[in-house]
Amino acid sequence: MQGTIDGFSYGLVTPLVAYLMACLGGALGLRCTTRSMLVSRSWRPGWLALGSAAIGSGIWTMHFVAMMGFTVKETPIHYDKAMTFASLAVAVVMVGVGIFIVGYRGARGAALFTGGTITGLGIASMHYLGMAGMRLDGKLEYNTFTVAVSVVIAMGAATAALWAAGQVRGLMWSVGASLVMGLAVSGMHYTGMAALDVHLHGTGAPAGGDSPAALLAPMLVGPLAFLLLAGAVVLFDPKMIMGRPTEAPVVDKPGVPAHPTVPHQVRRATLRTRRTAGTRGSRTPQNH
Repeated sequence: MQGTIDGFSYGLVTPLVAYLMACLGGALGLRCTTRSMLVSRSWRPGWLALGSAAIGSGIWTMHFVAMMGFTVKETPIHYDKAMTFASLAVAVVMVGVGIFIVGYRGARGAALFTGGTITGLGIASMHYLGMAGMRLDGKLEYNTFTVAVSVVIAMGAATAALWAAGQVRGLMWSVGASLVMGLAVSGMHYTGMAALDVHLHGTGAPAGGDSPAALLAPMLVGPLAFLLLAGAVVLFDPKMIMGRPTEAPVVDKPGVPAHPTVPHQVRRATLRTRRTAGTRGSRTPQNH
């Protein structure tokens, strides 16, 4: 017997809140990724790790806020706590791998494609691992084609977001990118849910695991507290908001910035400053 699925039992409340969580995590993560491209190598891992955790926490919170509105009419739904929080770890780690690739190799070419693919697969893995943590009197079945479409959406969204992070064009550019990323991540989630059918066993056996209400407090308090902390880091770092470097790029050769992701505008400004300083030095009168 097929179960009657309702993904919007609270109306538009859960989709809207879920979208805002995805946008918040995306905005913070993209700003941290942008920041990492403008600082010396000693600071870069910290910014990339903070960005990875922000995006991973944002998409995980988005998923489970959206799942608060998911019901199957004929059976109660519970969640396995270990599997649920394992999906958070998968999201942060896989998103982190993709972001570190882009942070060190640049947001273009093969590095962008590889980083975007891994990050997108991390988003999709988080979703379906979180779904695997559901406990109910039935079996989850998926349409293969629709699942594939949801994975492609996640990969495309991640690649576009990482490309935007590499453009370093200021706060409004990142805000726009985070809104698009939030829409794409939410679209991936609901596309994946559209692929789902529930085949009920009809045994009436109680499902194991924790109820959604028992998971609600740690789900919101933990990741949201972290996102607020990451937001405070952004707010108290004005140059991060404006997307401007605080340190000169690391130089391997005279006049050439070593890091490939430093934007062309910064390179030109650095070279122009050095030329001006050299010209002034050559015109300084000599005392005899």
